[in-house]
Amino acid sequence: MQFTRGSAVVSRSLATRSRFPAAARKHLFNRSLSTTSILREEHNAGQDVPLPKPKRFNFKTFAKVLGGATLLSIAGSLGMFIYVTQKDRHPGTQLPYDPEKKTIVILGSGWGATSLLKTLDTSEYNVVIISPKNYFLFTPLLPSVAVGTLSAKAILQPTRYLARHKARAVTVIEAEAKEIDPFNKTVTFEDDTEIKGEVSHTTIPYDYLVHAVGAEVQTFGIPGVQEKACFMKELNDAEIMQRRFKDCIESAAFPGQDDAEIDRLLHIVIVGGGPTGIEVSGEIHDFLEDDLKAWYPELAGRIRISLVEALPSVLPMFSKQLIEYTESTFKESKIDILTKTMVKEVKDRSVVLQMPDKSIQDVPCGMVVWAGGNKGRKITQDLMAKYPSAQTNRRGLVVDDHLRLAGANGSIFAIGCISCPSLEQATVTVTDPEEKAKFDSDIGTTKKLISNVKVRPFNYSHQGSLAYIGSDKAIADLPFANGNIASAGVATFLFWRSAYLSTLFSLRNRTLVANDWIITKIFGRDLSRD
Repeated sequence: MQFTRGSAVVSRSLATRSRFPAAARKHLFNRSLSTTSILREEHNAGQDVPLPKPKRFNFKTFAKVLGGATLLSIAGSLGMFIYVTQKDRHPGTQLPYDPEKKTIVILGSGWGATSLLKTLDTSEYNVVIISPKNYFLFTPLLPSVAVGTLSAKAILQPTRYLARHKARAVTVIEAEAKEIDPFNKTVTFEDDTEIKGEVSHTTIPYDYLVHAVGAEVQTFGIPGVQEKACFMKELNDAEIMQRRFKDCIESAAFPGQDDAEIDRLLHIVIVGGGPTGIEVSGEIHDFLEDDLKAWYPELAGRIRISLVEALPSVLPMFSKQLIEYTESTFKESKIDILTKTMVKEVKDRSVVLQMPDKSIQDVPCGMVVWAGGNKGRKITQDLMAKYPSAQTNRRGLVVDDHLRLAGANGSIFAIGCISCPSLEQATVTVTDPEEKAKFDSDIGTTKKLISNVKVRPFNYSHQGSLAYIGSDKAIADLPFANGNIASAGVATFLFWRSAYLSTLFSLRNRTLVANDWIITKIFGRDLSRD
């Protein structure tokens, strides 16, 4: 048959391909093509010549391959997740205390102290951490805890977790530093917890001290703020606010309450137009829209949120466009913004405001949340008093370009708390000749240390500003090239969440926070009050 003859020619051409020159191979290939054309013509003419069937898409095979690949990727991801978590839970052995090494004492467990501990090579030092809290608190998400969007444990990272994963064993002491003696290089601290042992007050020496105690709430001496307002600085502050807010709602729902009292109880006043005050306002609004309207329909429409700011506008660190976007979003959300308004007093059932026209108004409210700024702690002020010639700036500690405390001869560093411009820029007036000679000597010694040790100076790098404004919207002012990129809306909200997730210190925290966000989206926030 013609089919057999054509097949034989093709087979022979393939078998003897290496023995023929290129021209001969091309001739045989063209001949095989003509044979295929003859087969197609004979088939079209009605002759019984079989043609190869075209391959069809097999969905079952595709589904099996896709399913296998998916299962394999899930199993691999799960295996990697288990490996990482188990590795974190079972760290290896650590180097013991070495009396030949220098001792670094770190005061605090906040951003500065925790960042230092995470990057510090402890194989070169003995490290001691002293802090009244045995954990790191991710403060940007405190407003979410205050309304129940996140659980408190989700934003806590035990200090001992980080310490346990260092090369050399790190001593973690839960206590509050009471006094620093920079001349004898000692720190005195005390156990302020409810349950104390026989020894609750002691003093230890140091070679280097890292002062990272952070700041405390600035009340400006306004009457009633310290006693009656809720803060947003520590974990306990968020828990207190959550409890008071729910208490206001339940009290407003109490039978027989008149309208004026209900309106008072459901009026929430937030003081401070910075990111903290803005985010607290946005979180309360979300709580209202997502949960309270469903479970307290008779009260939800009467809740009022007022944001008080002494400056002409909120969010002064953001661009004008983002400020206007925030103000318009708050207006749509029925959040009142009172700029150029000052708090004069916080009472049990109201807040006294000085309005832009200088008039005084006593505004009834159920709760006041204070987010009005920070100031140095007492131990920071006491340390500044140890060096009256060098520490003359009331705004905070004066440090050099390497974060060394001015006047401390290179043995004390200050990070994570309120600090001032570099030593070169500090203005110091010394009148006493002996003090002046000592101060000049300290400066000379510090500069000599800097020149002898090849350490890069500290340069602040602004990574941008983010703020959540409620209604699944956020604003971002991010540096780019020689300018900034201003962004706002739902997409920015997703970026805000991803940025916070990536900033969390451990996989445990990222997992807990992401899990809480999902649970809140599906089931809503918890309305119970403990």
